[in-house]
Order: sequence, then structure tokens, then C-alpha cells
Amino acid sequence: MQLAVLLLVKPVEICGARHSCGDSSCLAWSSMRWLGLIILLATAAASCSPHQVQLDLQAPATRHDEPAGFETAIVREVIDGDTLTVELVAVTDGPGAGATQAGDRYDVRLLGIDTPESVDPSSEVECFGPEAAAATDALLAGSEIVMVRDTEDVDRYGRLLRYVYFGSEMANARLLVNGYARTLIYEPNLRHASMFEELENRARSSGRGLWAPDIC
Repeated sequence: MQLAVLLLVKPVEICGARHSCGDSSCLAWSSMRWLGLIILLATAAASCSPHQVQLDLQAPATRHDEPAGFETAIVREVIDGDTLTVELVAVTDGPGAGATQAGDRYDVRLLGIDTPESVDPSSEVECFGPEAAAATDALLAGSEIVMVRDTEDVDRYGRLLRYVYFGSEMANARLLVNGYARTLIYEPNLRHASMFEELENRARSSGRGLWAPDIC
């Protein structure tokens, strides 16, 4: 913005020093400088515009490959790109369901992926962290979801470890293939590890999201 102010003031000083008011060359010079100012401001506005979430690539439909048992929930808050707060609506018994109870709220960690940090008070906001959080928010906020566990029920922070589904597609995988997350091998929860690595490679090779040139 300081540069824009200089461009606005300088033509007046130059023209005032060299020409009388109404001189055609002065007017031409001023017009060129005004054009430069307009271009500069347009460029600045574009560079400061919010990131446009792009989640157009779909991941494989894997819902029917999961074991019996799941939890149905409403997403009440997206904390960051890989963490949610949900309210459980129902629990369907089976190995895919955890030790949870309908009506309670839980923090949920999306299994198999990791997004750049955006809310941890002990660390700086990481490159593409806000964008990843915005993508998860656009994908899941306020939605009814289905959650399926792998081997472990919770992590060391007490968060549920889950594959999160909207319809037949997994949100974890949709974020990966569109470049909003990296694969995180979280042993012994490896049911979809190979697919996750493949989806990350697709995002990398096409330069999507955080893998785009000059992003991070």
C-alpha cells in the first residue's frame, strides 16, 4: 500500500516541477502513472484474495469395504484440517464401532492423514494450514457423517481415530487426492494405507493443493 501511495503522489510532483497546468505531456505522464497504479492495486487485490477450496477430484468409494459396525454423527465444529468435534447420533454395533455413546460429543482425528498445523497455540501456523482447515470445513461442517474405526479406538489425547464417510466416499481420502493433506502412517491402523499413499502420489504428481509449485 505504501508503494501505491508513492505512485499516486509522485506524478503531481514531477508534473508540477516541469510543466504548467494543462501541459499535454504532463497529462500523458500522469495517465501512464495512474494506469500503473490501477494495475498494481488489481494485482495486490488478487494476491490477497482468499484461497478457493478445490475438492473436485473424487476418491474411491470404499464405504462398503469397511467391516460391520459404525457410528453416525453430526459435525459440530471443524477444529483444523484433520480434527473435528462431532455429536454422536447413533452407534451400530460391530468391529467398526468404538466405545462411544449416542448423544455425547467427541473430538475425532481423521485416520491416515496429516494436515499442516493451523490452531496449535504452541507452534506457528504452518504453510497451507488455514487452507486445509477451510477445505475440511467446506467438506464436512454441519454434515451427517459415518465414522469407522480401524484397530485403535482413540489416540493418546483421547480423540477418536476414525475413517470419516460422507456417502460412500471417505473424507480422509478426498482431502489427500486434492492436495490438502499428507499421508500419515499410524500403526497399527493400516487398513487404507496403500490407497492413501497412492492418492498422495496423484496429488503430488499433478501439483495440487500444498504440492503446487511455490506454495510451501
